[in-house]
Amino acid sequence: MRILLVGAGGVGGAFAAIAARRDFFEAIVVADYDLARAEKAAATDERYVTAQVDASSAESVTALCRAHAITHVMNAVDPVFNMAIFNGAFAAGADYLDMAMSLSKPHPETPYEKTGVKLGDEQFAVAADWETAGRLALVGMGVEPGLSDVFARYAADHLFSEIDELGTRDGANLVVTDEAGNEIFAPSFSMWTTIEECLNPPVIWQGGAWHTTAPFSEPEIFDFPEGIGPVECVNVEHEEVLLMPRWIDCKRATFKYGLGEEFITILKVLHTLGLDRTEKVKVKASGGFCEVSPRDVVAAVLPDPATVGPRMTGKTCAGLWVTGTGKDGSPRSTYLFHVVDNEQTMAEYGHQCVVWQTAINPVIALELLATGVWQGAGVLGPEAFDAVPFLDLLTAYGSPWGQREQ
Repeated sequence: MRILLVGAGGVGGAFAAIAARRDFFEAIVVADYDLARAEKAAATDERYVTAQVDASSAESVTALCRAHAITHVMNAVDPVFNMAIFNGAFAAGADYLDMAMSLSKPHPETPYEKTGVKLGDEQFAVAADWETAGRLALVGMGVEPGLSDVFARYAADHLFSEIDELGTRDGANLVVTDEAGNEIFAPSFSMWTTIEECLNPPVIWQGGAWHTTAPFSEPEIFDFPEGIGPVECVNVEHEEVLLMPRWIDCKRATFKYGLGEEFITILKVLHTLGLDRTEKVKVKASGGFCEVSPRDVVAAVLPDPATVGPRMTGKTCAGLWVTGTGKDGSPRSTYLFHVVDNEQTMAEYGHQCVVWQTAINPVIALELLATGVWQGAGVLGPEAFDAVPFLDLLTAYGSPWGQREQ
């Protein structure tokens, strides 16, 4: 297996550090628009080489694949670049993985009731082309989406005879401080992506169809394990809801995230001021004017998520709350989860826990593909594969998952 890793930021850097401890691949080309960043990530292993890439150009991705005889393209950049990388991999005859699917567009008239273009629609529209070519595009293979989708497959196969709800519930007790020890606002993941998913209309699967609701709707208190405790979670647009019902029979699918009151307030203010917009605006600059995206500016002025690890404390939890009828015919409510401690990932890998938890899952998926344990063609989600080998490898990597009856 020869992998092209597109993106050497927080998640890409963590991916490189995790993969360096495994022997299932021959080589990884670490590519980024910032060659210095790629070189830093590639320094962890002699099997790594670096390259510069324009992630917005399918032709750039295709050329790199051909130059390095790439078999698998790993997309580790913001999802705004997904389709260029996705199409570039296909043109090169390579398989493809990402951790977030193609972007959505709200319904033009009733955005908080009906779906418009859904997450992943562009990719699933060409699924037949990938299947005919015998190529695999494994989409949504991060932590969320990704691991929760694996949990859904496991619950359907081994725990439940009938599923009422597949409810992804994520939360954390992470705190970031400045040099003086004062708590500061510093997102632990890409702010560009966070704005996208939090301010878009959340999608819910119910009654055999998808519909939307208002951002931050249906707040609930969820008690997270391993000392994180109760966190208020709200509806957020996310890929799990678009993936799980394609392969798993369930009455309802939701995604709720523990954002916290401060974060929700900041997101609402950004929206009110138009700073969540991606369309470029003309602004004054030295010697004239330039065009910039307001959202890009917001992301640029906040701390880089890849750098906040040394000043972060706490744990993050990703998981799936499943309700329905157990295999024995009685009602069942189970939470399948994965908790990661920032202190541990920083000490062992030098990467903060949120990006590390995201990155470990595609590494495991690639190992399963390399060994032939997972096989497939077309555009598929994690639910299309046997969950047990994945969960066994997650534990073997030194990061076990948990299960709690609710």
